[in-house]
Amino acid sequence: MPESPASAPRRADSEDTVARDAGAARQAPALLVSAPASGQGKTTVTAGLARYFRRQGLRPRVFKVGPDFLDPMILERASGAPVYQLDLWMVGPAECQRLLYEAASEADLILVEGVMGLFDGQPSSADIATHFGLPVLAVIDAGAMAQTFGALAHGLAHYRDDIRLSGVIANRVAGAGHSAMLAQSMPAGIDYLGYLPPDGSIGLPDRHLGLVQAAEIADLNRRLDAAADAIEEAAQWKMPHAVRFDPPQHEDAQPRYLEDTRIGVARDAAFSFIYPANVDLLRDMGAEVVFFSILEDDTLPAVDGLWLPGGYPELHLDRLGGNASMKAAIRSHHEHGKPILAECGGMLYALDSLTTTDGRRAEMAGLMPGDAVMQKRLTSLGLQSVEFPSGALRGHTFHHSRLESDLEPCERGRCPLGGPTSEAVYQVGSLVASYVHFYFPSNPAACAALFRAEAGA
Repeated sequence: MPESPASAPRRADSEDTVARDAGAARQAPALLVSAPASGQGKTTVTAGLARYFRRQGLRPRVFKVGPDFLDPMILERASGAPVYQLDLWMVGPAECQRLLYEAASEADLILVEGVMGLFDGQPSSADIATHFGLPVLAVIDAGAMAQTFGALAHGLAHYRDDIRLSGVIANRVAGAGHSAMLAQSMPAGIDYLGYLPPDGSIGLPDRHLGLVQAAEIADLNRRLDAAADAIEEAAQWKMPHAVRFDPPQHEDAQPRYLEDTRIGVARDAAFSFIYPANVDLLRDMGAEVVFFSILEDDTLPAVDGLWLPGGYPELHLDRLGGNASMKAAIRSHHEHGKPILAECGGMLYALDSLTTTDGRRAEMAGLMPGDAVMQKRLTSLGLQSVEFPSGALRGHTFHHSRLESDLEPCERGRCPLGGPTSEAVYQVGSLVASYVHFYFPSNPAACAALFRAEAGA
């Protein structure tokens, strides 16, 4: 990807991109950023690249492989555009193809941040790369290594013969001397693209569940600019190679299952785990989406249904417990038989109480019997498919709490890989609640049924 002599990135033009007429294949410079493992610095590098290219006057579009809410918040701030998921199981190959094809029509380049290590998971980031022909940039944390860096790069490049490794960038490198050792270790045919220093001003803070939410990082823009500066100094970058994206197969118009329906969506610092694709689908099905804050607002907007998504209710325990008027409004909504979908953190809020790891307890909305206690370790992780009367919805689970309730599940999730994770789904009147974060476009009809008035009948 670097070139000599150095040249600045340039805007994609007619030589880079096939004519954008409807139905024609499109091309756009594209790159998948991956690593040998989690924690190597993929998000920092992807965000830094997005900010770097954006500062050149280009329009990057960024995607995230696999279920994730926190990394996309950072990447959206860096790129200036919403970040959608790519996943061959949860999203599906056809929808991934449509998303990439549409991005190629409006973006000057496409960046895709992988999940975990390059070959981890089923499906993996490598599977996304090979399915869509994306070249791979590997990020390797070299903070505690020297020549072994080259061995890792060689393994990533040759573990599978269908991966095209375009280059490697080293993270947390002590300086020019350390970088020189890494460069000398590189096998022939793999470009060493430079390094990022072990600079705390570049790294992104994290907590349980992953990175700190973008809105909570007061100096995030400064960190993104610092990462872009470091990337600019590390190597002379040009546009990635163009990738061809074929048009999606013709699909019928989305049925307007939720015509004339108003859906209230909780969105604030406590409830923010929201896929943009989920909101898009609700609107495509005819719903009017109204955002509100459980933390800040005194009452609900006038809505027909509610979506209480996941997030960090445990970090806002006193404010959630103390907002009595909002709890009363949500209980009234439930008592009138209006639909509510509560996912993970949203379900914790729907319980009788929530207790933190240090023993602080607060009363929650009391829509369903039970109490949740936060744990210091991860209690559940995995892809999930839940079979509803209107069909199966796909999603995932990832949480640090334990639910204590005598309520019997109405259904249980199933792991597509045959794993042991099997999250309970509960129904109390018009409330459907689970630890599962659902990806609504995986089954629009099943999603719509959860928000229709008859959902709790």
